[in-house]
Amino acid sequence: MESVPRVLCLDIEGGYGGSSRSLYEFVRCLRNKVSIEVWCRRAGPIEDRYAAIGVPCSVATDMPKVSSLPRCSRNLLVYSQAYWSFWKARPFLVHLLRTVNNRFDLVHFNHEALFLLASWLRRRTNVPFTMHIRTNLWDTSFARWQTRKMSRAVNHFAFITENEQRNFQRLGGWGEGTVIYNIAEPTEACITPLEAVPKDHRFKIASLSNYSWLRGSDRLVNVAVALAAQGRRDFLFVVAGDIKLPRSLPGELGKVARRGGTLADYASVCGVLDMFLFLGHVSEPESVLAACHVMAKLTREDNPWGRDIIEALAAGRPVLSIGRWDGFVQNGRTGVLYPVFQADGVAQGLIQLADDRGRLNEMAGRAREHVTRLCSGRERAADLLAIWAKLVRA
Repeated sequence: MESVPRVLCLDIEGGYGGSSRSLYEFVRCLRNKVSIEVWCRRAGPIEDRYAAIGVPCSVATDMPKVSSLPRCSRNLLVYSQAYWSFWKARPFLVHLLRTVNNRFDLVHFNHEALFLLASWLRRRTNVPFTMHIRTNLWDTSFARWQTRKMSRAVNHFAFITENEQRNFQRLGGWGEGTVIYNIAEPTEACITPLEAVPKDHRFKIASLSNYSWLRGSDRLVNVAVALAAQGRRDFLFVVAGDIKLPRSLPGELGKVARRGGTLADYASVCGVLDMFLFLGHVSEPESVLAACHVMAKLTREDNPWGRDIIEALAAGRPVLSIGRWDGFVQNGRTGVLYPVFQADGVAQGLIQLADDRGRLNEMAGRAREHVTRLCSGRERAADLLAIWAKLVRA
């Protein structure tokens, strides 16, 4: 009788980000077919989720992680910090190596930010590695070096879309890899809308991202200003996530940040604070989606995909986003996809959806149907299990 593979999954977020939630969905679907244990770099709400399904989960705060950034000066800083962290993490590294060699058949690295750890471990064990590639690194010498290190260390890559696979190859990456969309099961109709979201007449737009310049969260404020200019203040932007602003931001946003302000302060400066509800971290984003009509992700990276988008579609919430890849957000069918960001254009799209609820409902049904087909838990988990089983047999 063939033994059950023993897999150690290493996670960097602890439930505070999309990669962590995506890993949980795979583990949930595979826990009866594989002996899985999860180590998280950060304590968080994901621990309770794993406990509820009987999967061992522990926290290892010394787990080193780093990933290349667009700016050279920032890379010099983060990599110098990373090597210092590696030196301090020696006890953790010794414990990890001993545990892997004694108890596991395979290690799954849930994010490319664990590439240095994978490279260090590769030289000390013959256990096979898999790694999720979840972001598109900017084309820099640091990113190409990171990609080479990953290619040498990892036996098989799982790319969350075709976009990550193409970018990995453009950066010089090689080795076996498979595109496996993240799992997003349709949410139950009984999900209770978050009580903090008022039940009034306003059209509600969800945002499920911690603030970052590249995610474009501040663009919501620009859209609110455009709506207000047309006399339409009957919209409420419901923002779940950290809204702290980095001090290096440009323009008025940077001025607010350097005064210690947040995205809420920026909305206030722009005169549209009454059109926003800032929730902070929400452990159950499904409840936010249940309280809203659509979701917006006005990314500066032109990447209309990711955990928040597929969760919104699974909840029957059309998505407004920026970019050209329409694997998930199909313009006019499952949402509105803009090739470039223009605040007036997004505002007009919101007005049309708010004023034509029949069209909104048609989009909602197609969104749920589309993501159910592409992001099936049973099928996508089987894809990953096939890779793990093949590597363990070899």
